[in-house]
Amino acid sequence: MLRRSRCFTSLCLSAALMAPVAALAMPKPQEDHERHEQEEREHRVYDAEHKEYRSWDRREDEAYRRWLDERHEAYVDYERLNHKRQREYWKWRHEHEEHEEHERH
Repeated sequence: MLRRSRCFTSLCLSAALMAPVAALAMPKPQEDHERHEQEEREHRVYDAEHKEYRSWDRREDEAYRRWLDERHEAYVDYERLNHKRQREYWKWRHEHEEHEEHERH
């Protein structure tokens, strides 16, 4: 009986000591939200024509919407476009990039 009592005490003591360690290992909700926001900022798409990755941020989204608007097309998520249409966008984007640079300065 004494042996069982010692085993049970050891088990309880081990559990009590491990609980704070387990709590530290769990991500805080705030950290999870910050990670999600960072992933949103770092969303990248591949420009096959120029063989480069581009960040899809607010500025890129605005340019994409301008491209659709110039063509009188309804909004379609970029990633739903077929490869031909994506190439058309990047071609247009590179042609208009230097105009955008001059507007910002």
